[in-house]
Amino acid sequence: MAANGGGTSLRVGIAGGGVGGMAMAIALAGMGHEPVIFEQSVRYGRVGADVNLTPNAVHALDGLGVGAVLRENAARPTHRISRIWDTGAETSRLEMDRAAEERYGAPQLTVHRADLLSALQAAMPEGALRFGARVAGVETTDSGATLILEDGTREEFDLVIGADGIHSPVRTALFGPDSPRFTGLVSWRGVFPRERAGALPDLDAFTKWWGPTADLQIVTFPLTRGEEIFVFATTPQQDWQEEGWTLPGDIEELRAAYAAFHPQARALLDACDSVTRSALHVRAPMPQWSRGCATILGDAAHPMVPFMAQGACMAIEDAVVLARALERAGPADVPAALRRYEAARRPRTAQVQENSLGNEWLKVAGNADWVYGYHAWEEALPEAA
Repeated sequence: MAANGGGTSLRVGIAGGGVGGMAMAIALAGMGHEPVIFEQSVRYGRVGADVNLTPNAVHALDGLGVGAVLRENAARPTHRISRIWDTGAETSRLEMDRAAEERYGAPQLTVHRADLLSALQAAMPEGALRFGARVAGVETTDSGATLILEDGTREEFDLVIGADGIHSPVRTALFGPDSPRFTGLVSWRGVFPRERAGALPDLDAFTKWWGPTADLQIVTFPLTRGEEIFVFATTPQQDWQEEGWTLPGDIEELRAAYAAFHPQARALLDACDSVTRSALHVRAPMPQWSRGCATILGDAAHPMVPFMAQGACMAIEDAVVLARALERAGPADVPAALRRYEAARRPRTAQVQENSLGNEWLKVAGNADWVYGYHAWEEALPEAA
């Protein structure tokens, strides 16, 4: 990362201390700006399970200086494999690990979300992360933005960034209320020790079992240096009323939904003691992310179903590209920098959103280069409109 080369240091408020928010803060600090994150939780816990960091995201994280730490606890899938639900026949096999590193400049890493958050937190500038601070909204002009907390506190910044997820208060404040669309799919997640899988093949690979219909699929890959195996699956459901993304699920219900699958696929579910479940929601690509001196990134801007494993990856890319657009910016330059950021990022994230929802990517052999070969630190940034 290059330090701010001539611009005035910006004070930047970031709503949300997840993957995208912390990546944003690290990138901004490395360029000489002053980020402050407002995170609603009181601390980070070991919640959730997996983050699949494909080479495009790992390359970006390497530029943030956290890649080496992540490699200590991550697994490195050997391949990306597609298999048919009943016969087990392979329809595609893409070599990863060293082959991906040689082709794309970085490997694929699969990590526990808590390990990724821990690595990012360790790289944060001191005092930049405020826990227990729930953001309610933002007010913005062409010369600055005011971040408003739920307790009524107001703080002024040169720029406010909403990295606050699919139910983003920042997005709502900028563009008005709306509701994400329920896809009709419920996702299930579980983790189990590798030894429970016995002699099942390809445990070190990222493997997707494609079901007879698009609403049934099982994805599995290694975590924690290969010592654990993560399982993701989906089932159809007509509606969804519950809140939360780590709600307890009934493992027997999940097994019953996949009773007709290949024995090797069923064995993965048999190895799970427990699962969590959550609804999958989407929004159509937005025509605009920024107003005045405020913008959004990650799920706040482009929530997507996880079928290409790019949700966190896109947020990390957003953070790097936005920081680059702001590299030499002073307060007066912020609106133009945000236009450059949007012009660089909206076409790519919209394409990933649409391909993820279509749920056909790499079902058979195909080109992964347009996803994995993207280098956020090197992509050309358009001139401001």
